[in-house]
Amino acid sequence: MALGLDRDTLIFDFPEVHRDAVLRVEFQRTLRVPDDGRRHKLPPGLGRFPVRAVDDLDPARLPAGWARRGGVAMPMWQAEACWLSFSSPAGYPFLLKVAAGKVNAVNGRPWDNAPDFADQDYVEVPGQPWLDGFCVEKGVVRQFVAMPLGDGYTAEEQVTGAAEHGGVQLLAHPLKAALWEARLEERRNRPRVYALMRPAAAGVSMVCDMGLAPGGSIVQDITVAKEKPEAWESSARSRCFVHLANSLAWQAIAGEAPPTVPPTAADYARAGLPWFEWYAEGPAKAGSSLLAGLKSVLALGREKGRAPLPENEGFEPPEPIRLGPAAREPLDGRW
Repeated sequence: MALGLDRDTLIFDFPEVHRDAVLRVEFQRTLRVPDDGRRHKLPPGLGRFPVRAVDDLDPARLPAGWARRGGVAMPMWQAEACWLSFSSPAGYPFLLKVAAGKVNAVNGRPWDNAPDFADQDYVEVPGQPWLDGFCVEKGVVRQFVAMPLGDGYTAEEQVTGAAEHGGVQLLAHPLKAALWEARLEERRNRPRVYALMRPAAAGVSMVCDMGLAPGGSIVQDITVAKEKPEAWESSARSRCFVHLANSLAWQAIAGEAPPTVPPTAADYARAGLPWFEWYAEGPAKAGSSLLAGLKSVLALGREKGRAPLPENEGFEPPEPIRLGPAAREPLDGRW
């Protein structure tokens, strides 16, 4: 198995299992939706975050613990939002676990390398094209928002009471090769199905380590798993620790300027640019009671007498563009 980077995209490659066993994970910059009591549609992608291998960075510039954990690093502005995009070029199935500060983003439990098939603490790819936040209830996530470790906002600190890990943790298992080969044989004469891509938009603390905290609400299903537990190649797995650095410190760490601050959601909406809605064909997983109990950055800030979310202005949402196989409408030549 191999873990690599290609144009800011994480590549999980399992050539020892099958030549098609390749999983791609991207971290997309996006609009932070207002935490205003509404359930917002999917915000657009504003381009990939720059992702760098920790081993390629100057060890003398690294924050404590980064070299030991290895993995990759990327910059985020405080209170900036992101979503994760998943794809498999050949359509090869993967089990993917996602955590923030070693708190599982699907079921809210502490990190465990072993998949929890009873509670489904993972997503399946293909099937789950992206993840925008913590699964707080069926069909709703709380957006991933970057906040500095130590201020109490992150999911990790709210669940564990400690600011120890930060960042994002990923673990992937591929499908067993024999099952994939059998499915390929069945599909020889079927039309090719193209991977869905979420369209891109048209046209401050000095703490270095960041974690992800719950922001505004977004309508998004976590699709119920279809594969049986025994379908996964349990002997093959790959993990990656994704360090999040405050963009103000990125120049010192990586020797390069961070991306510019993204526009606000209200400005984006006023410009008449699109929002999106995903129509999945399968049932959605129930949310996590643990994650539902987390306080959003806005709510916790108010308790502290602070205003941690700048420009939390609400707006009148436009009619979203519908995506997904159930929408049955092509978008830019893709379904």
